[in-house]
Amino acid sequence: MGVDERRQQLIGVALDLFSRRSPDEVSIDEIAVAAGISRPLVYHYFPGKLSLYEAALTRASEDLADRFAEPHEGPLGARLLRVMRRFFDFVEEHGPGFSALMRGGPAVGSSATNALIQSVRQAAYEQMLSHLDVTDVSPRLELLVRSWISLAESTALIWLDGRRIPRRELEIQLVHDFAALAAVSAAYDQEMAGLLKKMVKDEPADGHLADLVGRLISLGS
Repeated sequence: MGVDERRQQLIGVALDLFSRRSPDEVSIDEIAVAAGISRPLVYHYFPGKLSLYEAALTRASEDLADRFAEPHEGPLGARLLRVMRRFFDFVEEHGPGFSALMRGGPAVGSSATNALIQSVRQAAYEQMLSHLDVTDVSPRLELLVRSWISLAESTALIWLDGRRIPRRELEIQLVHDFAALAAVSAAYDQEMAGLLKKMVKDEPADGHLADLVGRLISLGS
């Protein structure tokens, strides 16, 4: 193989192993065996496991960031649900690696890996603002969107630890969580109230955000 082809092969092998076990538990020897090459040859392409992990993480982070991209078509609730389903697809495919990355550890302590994590969060943040059709971002809106992104991460980590709640329920719940956070913020800020009205204006009667309203109303009956 050529140099780039071999590097890409090793990144793919590492990603596969990291998706099944924590990166800290995967050795260079295992990566070499899975790739069908010698241990010294792995070091020929990557100085150590951390550099290989960072390369694998770069590919994974690009994949994850792409999953937040969604056409601006249809009601917002349906768009958010499609994004959450792709997000949980990624979490399920890369469970141990995703968990190790977000929780931190010896393999993920470098500034490079932290920068990649932040780049994914920023991509998700910008996508959300795009769907909200907002360019002048108020402090309350920034707090809302970034808090929701953190909530999605935490929810995914808790789900991975036992999967005691069906992921389909959590995907819908996170869509409802975004609407609920927006409603709370709207109660304190007129600009956020206007944004909330804009969010629900085009929601169908049987849409996901309308479903949340119905569930809340039923609690008082």
